Amino acid sequence: MIRKYSQKDKLEVIKLLQQNTPDYFDPAEESDFENYLEKELEDFFVYEENEKIIGAGGINYFPQDRIARISWDLIAPEAQGMGIGKKLTHFRFSHLNNNPNVELIVVRTTQLVYGFYEKMGFNLIKVEKDFWVKGFDLYLMQMKNRMHS
Repeated sequence: MIRKYSQKDKLEVIKLLQQNTPDYFDPAEESDFENYLEKELEDFFVYEENEKIIGAGGINYFPQDRIARISWDLIAPEAQGMGIGKKLTHFRFSHLNNNPNVELIVVRTTQLVYGFYEKMGFNLIKVEKDFWVKGFDLYLMQMKNRMHS
């Protein structure tokens, strides 16, 4: 089940990030994520199974540029490869397809998972070495919102 995030989910979602550190995130990113949940949260969703959150992902909006950005995708390590990331991403695409103000969907990811987003239909725009921290490169990717295709 995918539902909107609420503040009561905070500790469980932070735990998801910690479970993916240092494989997919640098330890320094935990404070960025806490700041995101407290101050930058726009649309954020959790994937729940048996009353346990095993996935999460957000959307941030840049209306002046007609852009939405997929953000902070987290999947519990034991649930990776089971299609949960794909379901969460498709859920957010559906959410954005109803928004006439979003022409482009972007994602900022790393060399570790950019292949996943490529399979989801994103095109690579640029790579910036050691962008997040040393060893975590920025892979900036984008796709047209289906409503505008």
